Amino acid sequence: MAQLRDLKDELDIVIPTIRNLDFLEMWRPFFQPYHLIIVQDGDPSNTIGVPEGFDYELYNRNDVNRVLGPKASCISFKDSACRCFGFLVSKKKYIFTIDDDCFVAKEPSGKEINALEQHIRNLLTPSTPLFFNTLYDPFANGSDFVRGYPFSLREGLPTAISHGLWLNIPDYDAPTQLVKPRERNTRYVDAVMTIPRGTLFPMCGMNLAFDRELIGPAMYFGLMGDGQPIGRYDDMWAGWCAKVICDHLLLGVKTGLPYIWHSKASNPFVNLKKEYKGIYWQEDIIPFFQSIVLREECTSVQDCYIELANKVKERLGPIDPYFEKLGDAMVTWIEAWNELNPPPPAQTATVAHPNVAMKN
Repeated sequence: MAQLRDLKDELDIVIPTIRNLDFLEMWRPFFQPYHLIIVQDGDPSNTIGVPEGFDYELYNRNDVNRVLGPKASCISFKDSACRCFGFLVSKKKYIFTIDDDCFVAKEPSGKEINALEQHIRNLLTPSTPLFFNTLYDPFANGSDFVRGYPFSLREGLPTAISHGLWLNIPDYDAPTQLVKPRERNTRYVDAVMTIPRGTLFPMCGMNLAFDRELIGPAMYFGLMGDGQPIGRYDDMWAGWCAKVICDHLLLGVKTGLPYIWHSKASNPFVNLKKEYKGIYWQEDIIPFFQSIVLREECTSVQDCYIELANKVKERLGPIDPYFEKLGDAMVTWIEAWNELNPPPPAQTATVAHPNVAMKN
């Protein structure tokens, strides 16, 4: 197992919220060494209480408008998608983002799970998106590459995203919530796996970490919430966009450990009002992402994302005018990212693996 280095100076924890952050008390042993970026949603005149002893910045909507000016239009309001403002203003290499109704989970042995430590382990070890290892993560303790795994691919690829899971309340959509109101996830699966190249997945933002330098510009949670026809698809949108770009740039995405304890089930009737257009639209959105082929000339995340935004307007715009607006917001997001995060003088990216000929 790879030796973990101390990332307290390289990682920010981003939390979107509308309430006092008492939940941080349970996370204190794990989070206190790290810097927090709190993005307050809703009424900026409300006061958010943060327990003493944490190092944090708190931004409300007035701050978003002050920092971004006219570009603030790309940041959602009255939706957890506002968390991506924290991604934008962070200056750290890594981001961990968590919802305020998520608590420390326990392993079957009763040991508390240090979710942040596992995310760091996932990000600091390579991914294997080009060939599936049937023992899951070959870089985990007690595991390795199985017989028949090509030696030319065992070096793996850099990991851009670590997607964690949840015990107790599963991340279900409204129709599933209504059909299974009492269902709880009690299964602890001790596994991490790389999502294969060319395969999409439903990304949940409540327990998520990523390498901001590798994939940060793609982690835009879209236009959701107040004034928009859709909600609760913010993390899904970011996941679909980021996965297509990771596949193009040969970066890895892991899912599985760590678990958190998701404490509160949201109202399925409220959720249905937010989701119903997304449930309908996703039958077109997912084939759209599955068919995307980005040009070889797209060698940076920003290049990929701008091309993706143009394709969104061109191919999803006829479904609903919302997608024209979303495509424009994606471009605005990249402009804001570049303004707050100017690239270093010499920035290069690789889109071909030296040991394998790849086709899009």
